[in-house]
Amino acid sequence: MRVPVSTYRLQIRESFDLRSAAAVSRYVHDLGADWVYFSPILTAEKGSDHGYDVTDHASIDPARGGAYGFAAASAAAREVGLGVLVDIVPNHVGVATPAQSVWWWDLLAHGRESRYAEAFDVDWEFGRGKVRIPVLGDDTEGASELDKLEIVAGELRYFDNRFPIAPGTADDGASPAEVHARQNYELMNWRRADAELNYRRFFAVNTLAGIRVETPWVFDESHVEIARWFSEGLADGLRVDHPDGLADPGGYLDRLAGVTANAYVLVEKILEGDEPLPTSWATSGTTGYDALAEIDRVLVDPAGRERLDELDSRLRGGGDTVSWTALIHTTKRSIADGILRSEVLRIERDLGSVAPDEVGGVTADAIAEVLTCFPVYRSYLPLGLHHLHEAAELARHHRPDLADEVGRLLPVLENPGHPAARRFQQTSGMVMAKGVEDTAFYRYTRLGTLTEVGADPSEFAVAPEEFHARQARRHANHPASMTTLSTHDTKRGEDVRARLSVLAEIPDEWAGALGDLRELSPLGDGPLESLLWQAIIGSWPASRERLHAYAEKASREAGNSTAWTAPAEDFETRMHALIDSAFDDERVAAVLDRLLGRITAAGWSNSLAAKLLQLTAPGVPDVYQGSELWETSLVDPDNRREVDFGLRALYLAAIDGGSMPEVDETGVAKLLVVSRALRTRRDHPELFTRYVGVPAFGARADNVVAFDRGGAITVATRLPLGLARDGGWDDTIIELAGRPVVDVLTNRRFDGGTIPLSELLATYPVALLVPAETVQP
Repeated sequence: MRVPVSTYRLQIRESFDLRSAAAVSRYVHDLGADWVYFSPILTAEKGSDHGYDVTDHASIDPARGGAYGFAAASAAAREVGLGVLVDIVPNHVGVATPAQSVWWWDLLAHGRESRYAEAFDVDWEFGRGKVRIPVLGDDTEGASELDKLEIVAGELRYFDNRFPIAPGTADDGASPAEVHARQNYELMNWRRADAELNYRRFFAVNTLAGIRVETPWVFDESHVEIARWFSEGLADGLRVDHPDGLADPGGYLDRLAGVTANAYVLVEKILEGDEPLPTSWATSGTTGYDALAEIDRVLVDPAGRERLDELDSRLRGGGDTVSWTALIHTTKRSIADGILRSEVLRIERDLGSVAPDEVGGVTADAIAEVLTCFPVYRSYLPLGLHHLHEAAELARHHRPDLADEVGRLLPVLENPGHPAARRFQQTSGMVMAKGVEDTAFYRYTRLGTLTEVGADPSEFAVAPEEFHARQARRHANHPASMTTLSTHDTKRGEDVRARLSVLAEIPDEWAGALGDLRELSPLGDGPLESLLWQAIIGSWPASRERLHAYAEKASREAGNSTAWTAPAEDFETRMHALIDSAFDDERVAAVLDRLLGRITAAGWSNSLAAKLLQLTAPGVPDVYQGSELWETSLVDPDNRREVDFGLRALYLAAIDGGSMPEVDETGVAKLLVVSRALRTRRDHPELFTRYVGVPAFGARADNVVAFDRGGAITVATRLPLGLARDGGWDDTIIELAGRPVVDVLTNRRFDGGTIPLSELLATYPVALLVPAETVQP
């Protein structure tokens, strides 16, 4: 197996296709990355800029460059020595435009007689033999939306929506509504999807239909193109999207290993707390969200927790500090009762499909409560059985009235062979993701750094000692697992979070500034106001357009004062006025300027620290496209904006020509850190063979985190405002072996032994030391 030293993620789409990727291969290599990493490239919905809505697993998307484009991109990567990692989507297909998906179109045309009926997870009995498609609008003035159907060119049309007509069902002059009644699908009102849908989806996205990749022929036909990439030497590894949606993730990975000749494979798997990755899986590790959380938290000041908790309590009207566990119980239950109600009801129906007498009287209410109480994303029976027992115990605690039902339910959910148990495992992760990442993260707003994918916001900070322990475990258990700081899914770019972490050092100043801002531009939703102002200061100077888009998405995801399905016009008008005030109100601008003046430089220090920690710690570090300069994106689609590679190449050439950039708004100092760290890791792997924390001694020892990777020594500043307040490094030192070392960031030489941090970190807040003999004069 070829294993990457590092990767560089590129978002492939029509405006930056595989040929464009080929053109930046030299830059990726010069930056120091070892592999190039492509977002999904199989044919997706027309206009998709993310590629996760694959409509044809058998072809590379022509809009993304097609087969020739991939061949060119792979060849360009090979020419400069890069490996190739590709993101794949085995769980679902895009069905927003049925005519684009051969499988889905055939299913709708022929129903249960379709060759592809087995490929989709459809409850035919519940749909009375039809696939339910939630596309119709609300009936108006007593008129049915079905009356708006038309037959055009042998297809059934509803506005721009096209559907097939089964053979022999439209040949007698029947009306479009009558023809519709004869089809293998039922077009229904979109509001009915939450409870009445009868096909499995990706989360709550009606336009992404789950496929049964556990069925051998479905796997074979959906992976024939992927297998070709390996048989022809075009790819070296894969990133597997959403394995938790599969019926049998472990079995899937075994089959994938077979068609890729045991290539390097990563899984997009969120681990909760100390939850381990299943040891039986044929994978090198996760896509790195666990590392992201650790790096963020070692740079957060634990002393700020109490005051930020108090502020959050005031924003909520006083009373006790909000409990994260109580909050997510509420949000997860609302998801189970709301947009994922159809999945819960499907489990209820599956309960009665085998030995119904065993589960008589178990209701959807009990199922939803156990799903809500599930402590991790999912189990992989028999692995994770203790999580199921924990969920059952919590469910009995929250709902004593359901204790008997939970007791009858538990033996069924413990049985890996029961269809209800399999579907429960596929559903629990959906409830967790929608209830936590997409709802609670927008309600729990005390510090935006903490509410990130894969993180537990109730863990406020991590001490350096605990950070070292976690990195040592990664080095021992999953040394080839990916690490990351930004992805296409993160709620905030890494440098937004780095700046927001500074607020934990000055909680009283932040509280005062927020109070002033709330008076100047009132909204009436304290937690959301905190979230929005944090987004503004964290991403500043973001454009007005970007911040308006973020505010709309964040407020509707939070769902407290407005919602996607029922936008509150008056509230959203005030919300958009809040965003405008940052640009148009001089009083607001003055408050923001004062606050930004306090935290911007410290945020840059945190950014450089976080990046160097990620790039040199155990694991395979990924650099998300463009994040070698400041990454101040907000939630998608903001984080998929175009990247100016030409500018970055010019900056890199200047650095290589001897430029020593200032730490300033350009972000070139970060490019220096990224390029020198990546190159050191690629060119000197012998310096990265172990992990040992390096202690500091002196008055400011708490302001540094350092470690030795087997010759390469990382030193990074933490809590920079506190360091400056206390007068700088003073007598703080680190002790190294008595041999000369060179900081690859500044090219300064040190004799080893005792090194004062005031000297080592005089230019930058970070240093990467290597043995002097490894550096060319």
